[in-house]
Parts: sequence; structure tokens; C-alpha cells
Amino acid sequence: MAPQHPEGAAPAPRSPGAGGPAAPKGDRPVDGDVLAAYLRERATEFLRALRAHRESGGGAPEESAEAVRALRRSARRISGTLHTFRPLLDTEWAEGLRPELAWLSGTLAHEHAHASRLERLLLALHRLSGAVPVPAAAGVGAREEGARGNGARGNGADAPAGPDRTNLTVGAAKAGALLDRRLTLARTRAHSTALEALGSGRFHAVADRIALLAGEVPLSPAAAGADLRLPAAAAEERLTDAVAALPLLTAGHPYNAAALVHGLAPDTSPQPQDAPWHQVRLLLRLHRYAREVLAGAPAETRLEAADQALTRHRDAAEAAAAAAEAARTPRIAPATAYALGVLHADQRHEVEAARFAFHHLWHRLPR
Repeated sequence: MAPQHPEGAAPAPRSPGAGGPAAPKGDRPVDGDVLAAYLRERATEFLRALRAHRESGGGAPEESAEAVRALRRSARRISGTLHTFRPLLDTEWAEGLRPELAWLSGTLAHEHAHASRLERLLLALHRLSGAVPVPAAAGVGAREEGARGNGARGNGADAPAGPDRTNLTVGAAKAGALLDRRLTLARTRAHSTALEALGSGRFHAVADRIALLAGEVPLSPAAAGADLRLPAAAAEERLTDAVAALPLLTAGHPYNAAALVHGLAPDTSPQPQDAPWHQVRLLLRLHRYAREVLAGAPAETRLEAADQALTRHRDAAEAAAAAAEAARTPRIAPATAYALGVLHADQRHEVEAARFAFHHLWHRLPR
């Protein structure tokens, strides 16, 4: 499943004062100048990242990758802010820029997503079989996978019974090679697409609009006497409603047979259980960005930890889908298909562990 921009699928924000939630009492109102300052700062970060990417040129891949991450980070925050505080901004301008930022962020995310997915799956195969070599470039992913293997299952979701290690070892090497071929090809294509996008007229038009945003933010007349806490509270309310609809009690169980059966069935449609959780992740990011606007600083640690749990959920769900898709490859050996099936089950268990972790983190967040 292609990564989605966190602001693209969220519900439309309510207009301030139009039946939305009341602003918190006892605090001073936050006016439109704060919103303008935040957007100018994010636009400046975007332009700084763009300059760094251009200067990296054919240099160190690490520098180029970091610049791309900074571009995506700024684009997400600008787009999310335009969504949440849309009633306070020039409507035509905001509605024209948001889809372009979503396109840019999504296009730049694909290469990293394929690389991280491959790394995650190979590390999981290595952990499950003990026989598949781990790429030397595992780096942070290796530490994350180790933490998942040692800690995520200790959050209350017990690990399922271990697979037949002998049969798994036989097929793990070929399963790893198959995944490597498929995801490396996808990553190469995504890299080419990203380079084309960054050199396109469409991207240059976006960069020009961000450059203008760094100097002047087109606020609407309604921003003059508006309180930013109203649309921010509406974003929080949408998040709370979405979390209330999640099956959080099911997240406490370590084994979800329905998800496993769906993943290995001939039907290649996305896992229906995952969609509400993905939507909550998008809404949580919108809430985080709104909090950043009001506070002028990154959101608190516990909110970020909940976001990270849902990101692990998405990564594990997409990795499980990649393993299931590889297992449908025609004419693969039974041992290879078995290894991919075990890998799929392992990643679906990681999905359940991430849900369980979010369940606990959410109830510890201040209300």
C-alpha cells in the first residue's frame, strides 16, 4: 500500500464558532499572528532543506536522504496546518497548495518506505530462522527490530508458538532473496520517480509558492478576531472520536486469527482491520501539528510516543502485506512459501503488539 500523506484523508475542519468545540477556558486566546509565524518558519525549513538537497548533488547519500526527510517533514506540517486552520486562511490558496504538498510528500516517501520494508523483513527472517544474513546497512533498523523482538512482545501481547525452525531455515534464504529482488526493484523505481519529481515544473511551482509563504501568509478576514484554539480543539475532538471507535479491547489479545486468514487468502485487497488505525494515525498527526502551532514547540513526548506506536503499526501492516504478496508468486518452492507465511504471521503479530502499545499510551495521555 502506497504511503499516504497524513492530511489528505482527514475530515474537513469545522469553522470557528460554527458549532465546534469551545476553546479551553482560563487561557489567553491565540490569534492569527501565531499561525502566520508558524507557517513562515515551516516554509523557511522547507527552503533550507531544498538548498541542502541541491548542494548535496552527487555527494554523500546520507546527506541527500536527510535533506529529503527534512523536505517531507516540512511539507507534512505545512499541509496539516493548512487543513486544520483552513477557515483562517485564504481558501483558494490553501486548497491549491495542500494537494501539491501531499503529492510531494507521498512521492518522496516511497523510496524510504521500500528500503525500510525490505530491511524490516530481512531482519525478521534472520530473527525467526537465525540463518539469513542481515545487510550491513541495517543500522537503525536493526536496533528497532531488536527492540521489537525483545520489548514489543513484553507489552502484554505474548508471542505465538514458534515455527518449525528446520523447515523455516530451508526456505528463509530463498524468501529473503525473493523479497530483496521485489523490494529493491520497487525502491529503484521510486528513486527514479522522486528524482523526476524534484526536477519537474510541478515541483518548482510548489517551491515558488513555499518561497512566497516564507515571506507572507495569506490569512482570511476571519483570522483577525479568531482564536486558534477553536480549530485545534476540533482536530482533537475528531481524533478522540476516531480512537473511541477503535476495538481497543481486541488490541489486548496477542493473536488475531482473522487478520492472518485475510492476509494469506487469494484476495489482495488491503487488510480491512487496519484502515481505522491508519486513519487514527493521520488524525493524531494533525492534532500534534495543531499543538505545535499553539505551543510554538514540538508536541509532548507522550503524544509523540503514541504517534510512533501507530507508525510501527503501519510499517508492520505493510510489511505483512509485502510478505503475503511475495508468497503469491507463481511456482515458488513450498519451503519458500512456508517461510513467507511465517514471516507474514510474525508481522501481523507486530501489528497487534503496536495496537496494544498504543492502547496503553493513549489512556496515559492527559485530557
